[in-house]
Amino acid sequence: MLLQRATRGILRSPGWQGATLAIFGPATTHKNKNKNKNNNTKAPCCADSSHTPHTSPASHTSPSDAHSPIFAANRAWAASQRARDPAFFARLAAGQAPTHLWLGCSDSRIPAEVVAGLAPGEAFVHRNIANLVCAGDLNAMGVIEYAVRHLAVRHIVVCGHYGCGGVKAAMEPRDLGILNPWLRNIRDVYRLHERELDAMGEGEARYDRLVELNVVEQCRNVVKTAVVQQSYADKGFPLVHGWVFNFRDGLLKDLEIDFPAMLKRVQKIYNLTGSKP
Repeated sequence: MLLQRATRGILRSPGWQGATLAIFGPATTHKNKNKNKNNNTKAPCCADSSHTPHTSPASHTSPSDAHSPIFAANRAWAASQRARDPAFFARLAAGQAPTHLWLGCSDSRIPAEVVAGLAPGEAFVHRNIANLVCAGDLNAMGVIEYAVRHLAVRHIVVCGHYGCGGVKAAMEPRDLGILNPWLRNIRDVYRLHERELDAMGEGEARYDRLVELNVVEQCRNVVKTAVVQQSYADKGFPLVHGWVFNFRDGLLKDLEIDFPAMLKRVQKIYNLTGSKP
């Protein structure tokens, strides 16, 4: 009960709401598409509690009704898959053998399989805000460990995207509440490349460059892990790649990470193989 109350307090706090808007922006809904013409109308959070709120017909919609289009689309998808390939689901049920581990951003507009043209079972996917790979993040470390040691993926892709809200928020002098520790990792990337970024002045080019530099640094964090170093020493894979997705044209940009060179530099200090590089 105490945990539930604490969680509700965090979610309702201005700091949480401000941090969420800073990264993801306002949600696009039918309500905010049709803006109220009366500028004096109070926002719901500021409404007078003495008035009974208007109840729209949509509020009576049951959860099952609200999600019925999703289930209908799922049935249509399953039927089309069976029609094209009767053995498709039998193969999925038999197990997975993905070739790629995809470490991407949680942004809802860049589902890995869609933008990369991969079929189900071809990519093992982990996503978080600003596609970070942090040594203290047991979730990300567990995903990398499992993907490399047990799934034997051949490639690890760190994929960022231009226009990343997490990266932009980290460039601003703002207190973002509980997101501060997470975004500090991006601020650290900024600090490492401060001279280059500051020389670019203000504008989108500087912002885009930090997106790219963040991807490169997260690739370096992947290379620092013991499981990646040991697997590469024993088997010659996985290889680590840094990509950036562009919303403007839908294309992926390969940052052309020199993996062997990066590995050699990393292992000068972070060698976890038990032997000299």
